[in-house]
Amino acid sequence: MAQAVANVARRINATMEEQRDSLDLSDCGLVSFPDGVFKMIRSCTDNIHKISLANNQIKALSNKFFLTFTQLREVDLQGNVLTTLPEAVGNMQHLISIDLSNNKLTVFPERLTDVGSLQHISVEGNQITELPMEKLSLMPALKSLDARSNPLTLEAASVPHHFTLLT
Repeated sequence: MAQAVANVARRINATMEEQRDSLDLSDCGLVSFPDGVFKMIRSCTDNIHKISLANNQIKALSNKFFLTFTQLREVDLQGNVLTTLPEAVGNMQHLISIDLSNNKLTVFPERLTDVGSLQHISVEGNQITELPMEKLSLMPALKSLDARSNPLTLEAASVPHHFTLLT
């Protein structure tokens, strides 16, 4: 446990010292986004454009995560145990790509349809049965939605859409 904490602290310090625009906390054994990270990194949250929390054991993210990192362009949350996303994800004005593959989602996170800048969504390998195709088809920037390996109903792809849908 102490080694995991030290690893997270090292990665955060490297991001801050080198003024990187990305924070990689993948494969750290996290079960949540550490509250201490908000304090450590508050001076440079606007510079962070990409966060990877892939391959952890994160069960949920708080609204605070998306309200703190408002300049995010890419979020990689694949390989966790997320069942939902917080409401605040719908307020992300710069988000281009979100990877939610291989989580525990049973319902498509509809707040994503409120993100006008979103171009790429991956929900591959979840337990989603329906897609909000009407709302998705109204997303102006959406280019691709990867929904492979989900138990989707057949009518999911029947609505006309302007983006690549992988099922």
